[in-house]
Amino acid sequence: MSKFKVYTKTGDKGKTSLIGGTRVDKFDLRLHSYGTVDELNSHVGLIYSELEDKELKKELLFIQNKLFVVGSVLATDTEKSDMHKKMFVKAEDIELLEKAIDKMDEELPELDSFILPGGSRVGSFCHIARTVCRRAERNALELSQSVEIDPILLKFLNRLSDYLFVLSRKLLNDAGVPEIKWLT
Repeated sequence: MSKFKVYTKTGDKGKTSLIGGTRVDKFDLRLHSYGTVDELNSHVGLIYSELEDKELKKELLFIQNKLFVVGSVLATDTEKSDMHKKMFVKAEDIELLEKAIDKMDEELPELDSFILPGGSRVGSFCHIARTVCRRAERNALELSQSVEIDPILLKFLNRLSDYLFVLSRKLLNDAGVPEIKWLT
């Protein structure tokens, strides 16, 4: 069996292939959409690498796998491939995020002001991931104006940004680090 080469040279002129074979410009909105999801997945991986809590690492690994699914679906030309029927996000996946948010939130003090990003290294990583998640959601929403996208993918991204915000709060709280409140 021969080893797979990373470079194909097929994108050297600014085009790339979607799943299904359709060639598009590398600046196509679809690439912005799944590229931002890939960027988000990298940030989630950074958070994962900073943690020792096995339960949180399990949640983050679940999220990374789901983000790979979201990116794959966004990268699929549904007129030429049925990949989106084989890989999908389910309502149960969103419920899992909601339960994780609720569990973390039970331990946290009530919010009485906006929170500024920061406080600790890993807390800051969570906020970076949250903002990238919001961008991924906006890109996918814009893409949904011209390409059919299952609304559950948008809901998953929306809920994930909430999860990342609460995760930041939890990590700061667990470390005994005060949140930085926005002073008006």
